[in-house]
Amino acid sequence: MSDLLRYAGQAFLYALFALVIGYFSTSPPYRMLEDDQALLRLSLQHAGQLRFDCRQRSAAELAKLAPNMRTAADCPRERSPVAVRVELDQQALIDEVFAPAGLSRDGAAAGYRRLPIQAGSHTLRVRINDDARRTDFPYEKSVTLDVRPGQVLLIDFRPELGGILIR
Repeated sequence: MSDLLRYAGQAFLYALFALVIGYFSTSPPYRMLEDDQALLRLSLQHAGQLRFDCRQRSAAELAKLAPNMRTAADCPRERSPVAVRVELDQQALIDEVFAPAGLSRDGAAAGYRRLPIQAGSHTLRVRINDDARRTDFPYEKSVTLDVRPGQVLLIDFRPELGGILIR
């Protein structure tokens, strides 16, 4: 087989491969949302409150410990799970508890959810509890929104910025 024929065949196959890749990069079209929908996203990464209170060690307990381990307070490292409840027009969309990360359960709880919602006027209520010793939701926010088609709403939780953020 001559070199010219081999190079021509190789060029044809590369061009065919490029056409296939070009076609599948635009077709079939991908639609993330319908024309009348918006996207509600919950993005959460938060270290809950300590699950148990610190306790003071007695003098007898301190004496049993090695000198470098003698601290007056015994504070467990485990964190509380973070409970999240999101309601749209008084209907629960998200009602979950996110567990803390780590082998000792001392890391931040992380949660991410994506939900398509209908565009239009809605009442959004978000409640978060980051303390297992409480039964209520200490963080709560309710807003009335006018959601446009294709709009992305983000629910975030930052206690240092005032708690629940809706953007």
